[in-house]
Formats: sequence, C-alpha cells, structure tokens
Amino acid sequence: MRPIKVLIVEDSIVFRELLVQNLSKDPAIQVVGTAKDPFEARDAILAHKPDVMTLDVELPRMSGIEFLKKLMPQYPLPVVVISSLSDKVFDALKAGAVDFVAKPAVSNRKQLEDFIKNELLVKIKIASTAKISNIKKVVMEGQEQHLSVKGNNLIVAIGASTGGTEAICDVVKEFGTDIPGIVVVQHMPPGFTKMYAKRLNEQCRITVKEAETGDRVLPGHMLIAPGGDRHMRLVKVNGVYQVECKPGPRVNGHCPSVDVLFDSVAKSAGASAVGIILTGMGGDGAKGLLAMRRAGARTIGQDESTCVVYGMPKVAYDLGAVQHQEKLSAIAGRTYALLNKM
Repeated sequence: MRPIKVLIVEDSIVFRELLVQNLSKDPAIQVVGTAKDPFEARDAILAHKPDVMTLDVELPRMSGIEFLKKLMPQYPLPVVVISSLSDKVFDALKAGAVDFVAKPAVSNRKQLEDFIKNELLVKIKIASTAKISNIKKVVMEGQEQHLSVKGNNLIVAIGASTGGTEAICDVVKEFGTDIPGIVVVQHMPPGFTKMYAKRLNEQCRITVKEAETGDRVLPGHMLIAPGGDRHMRLVKVNGVYQVECKPGPRVNGHCPSVDVLFDSVAKSAGASAVGIILTGMGGDGAKGLLAMRRAGARTIGQDESTCVVYGMPKVAYDLGAVQHQEKLSAIAGRTYALLNKM
C-alpha cells in the first residue's frame, strides 16, 4: 500500500520544518511538498497531487479560509486545518476542511512531538479516507416539523466525530424550541467546544451551551460535552434530567466519549430517548447506541452516502444498533416522527 502523500502549508519556517521531520518518520506518510502561502500551495498541489493537505488558518497574502473557498470547488482535496484557539476554525470546516487540530506551542518539543504522533498523524490518516464530495451544504427535506407530544420527559442524544461539526449544525438548525432536551458529544479539542456551542447558539432556534455539571437538560436546549479530559453523562435527579461532566480515562480513544454518554442515556432515560449517530471514524458510540436500543430508545444512523467518514454509523449499523438509517437531510424529520410516536 503506497504512503499517503501530504502537502504542508505553514508560514512559520520552524514549525513547518518540525512538521516535515516528524511526519516523515511514519512510513505511511510521504511529505511531497511544503508551501508558506496559498499561492505556493496552489502550485504545489498541481505539481505533486497530494492526498491530504495540512493548512494553517493564518497565512500571508491570503487567509487559509479564503484559500479553501477558492480551492475546494476547483480541486477538492482532504484538508486538515492546524489552528490556534480561534472560532475561525469553524469557518474553515464550513469552507470544506475535513477536520482540525489545535496548534501546540513550538517551544515545547516533547508536547509538539506528542501532538504530531497522537493527533495530527491520526487526523491525516482519517482525512485520506474522507469523502470530499459529502462536504457540502445539505438541502434539508420536508416542511417545518412540530411536536404533538410534550417533550419534558424525553431526551435526544447525538454523537459524532470527523465531519460532525457541520453535520450536527445541519440537523439541529431544523429543530424548533419544542424539541426535547438534547445532549451531544462531538470529538473536539478542549476550548473549541465552548466556541462551537456559542456559534450554534447564534445560528439555531434552540439554546446551545457547553455543558457543566448540574446543567438541567431542558426542552429547546442543547448541551455539548466539553472537550478535554471529562466524560459527560446524563443523570436523573428528583425526576429532572441533568448532566455530569467528570474526569475519566479515554474510552475508545476519546474523552469525552459517545459510548459513555449513550450508556448513561440508556440507563437514565431508557425508552424515553432518541439516539442519533453521525459521521466519524472508528466505533465510538456504536455499543452505547445498542444499549439505548435495548433499553427501548429509538435510534437513527447517518447513511454512507452522506457521511464524510462512514465509520461510527457503520459499526453501529453492523451491530444492529441502528433502527433507521437516513441521509443527513432526513434525520431531523425522522427525529420528530419518532418523538411524535413516543
């Protein structure tokens, strides 16, 4: 199997060289070129035809986001963005990037090497399998949905990874304030989940925030698990749904983990829940969704034709955890249809 051809676009000479040196240590990676700005990157893409490009957001002569907007329609290419803590990364994902990583401090050599080995390399390998044609604006189906039942005792749980930031946005934009309380795990570095929640809160009709222990799960509200070292669980205290965000070891390589959330929803909400598993690499969430289904919950999985990476939904489907497999544009409608039967 031939190595993954990677183009590095980074204006810092020091960081660029460190990326080249460390990425080249992996036999599955071939760094075919580097560029310090989008104009050099354009020429390098044509010359080397890379499988994956890493891209800094802040670049001279043209921002990484503007470059993505010009590049993707003409030359669709899996892109992993390397970003400092900034909400600009979500503009990059909207413009067509597959995923992103948080930029570490160059001064800490050990931290940098761990970042490249444990985060960037993994993202590059996942990006090389992504369906770029599925990174596009989704045209949602149907008319505005409404609940015919009261959602106070119902829960919607969502899990996603690669490609999930935009997929979650597409689904929850269709939800009205009558939707039951929503709990979400989206694999994301620490710090970014708060910005993501703020962004969704501004774009959606429902209220969205990064979760904190003790937050109540209320109708018309969505809680997103904080990125970092804490798992989020659903609990029921005096008949009221709340979340707990507590430190714990990685599960399926992730913290927070979708499986941990879904398992807690199965225990606390049982048949009063709808579980949704969206695009992402690996199998996190599959067993948890199966636990939800066995507890009586209704379950939905995103179909292969609309996933950026058909990993998590496929594993869940193969396990028998998915009752309804839907393209992304139909998931919101299916969610309302299931809720209205509960």
